[in-house]
Amino acid sequence: MTVEDNTQPQRNLEDLEDRLGHRFSDRNLLETAVTHRSWANERGAESHYERLEFLGDSVLGLITAQWLYERFPLETEGDLALRLSYLVSAPVLTRIAEEFGAGAFLRFGVGEERSGGRQKDSLLADTVEALLGALYLDAGLDPARQFILPFFETELEQSAQGAKDSKDAKTSLQERLQAAGSPLPEYRLVGESGPDHEKTFVIECWVGSALLGTGEGPTKKRAQQVSAEVALGALG
Repeated sequence: MTVEDNTQPQRNLEDLEDRLGHRFSDRNLLETAVTHRSWANERGAESHYERLEFLGDSVLGLITAQWLYERFPLETEGDLALRLSYLVSAPVLTRIAEEFGAGAFLRFGVGEERSGGRQKDSLLADTVEALLGALYLDAGLDPARQFILPFFETELEQSAQGAKDSKDAKTSLQERLQAAGSPLPEYRLVGESGPDHEKTFVIECWVGSALLGTGEGPTKKRAQQVSAEVALGALG
């Protein structure tokens, strides 16, 4: 295989358009969105995906914020902010990129190709943002929404099921928040009742300024777990 063959996308752009659900009027936008800096540098080209990634980051934030605002009309600003932080996080974007096979379409220089660029989480997440930027410039917000929101629906469903199946809700909640770059949960004892041999404790789970869950239990530990389970349910 020649160097040129080795650095070309493994599938054609029409296949990528099928996966994005959009035919580009300006095919150059799509080509730029899958071009890594290393490929451009080796060929003396100026265009690569970083500017589109910059734009796509804002497009992603707007689409996600509006979707959450409409989908969860009773949630507080703090709750919505936590959901937003999670959905636009690098781990979630990487999973989305892997699901639709983004790595197969990327153009890399020889060094990045050999170092496994197609499997690098950070590059895959960047590509999702670059593609959203390209979709927006080509046809506005609608195709960008149509592409990303089904993935978010699935993400919320899977995270809710994972919380339901989890035996240790506190650990799951902490991992979820860490992945989203959010503050760690704080558990506050807000009440207790009953005789010493039959106490009931009430614990609140706070993340930053947002109260995400309240739990009761015969021990503080159990009440914390219950409040964490409620918090995970609130996050979706």
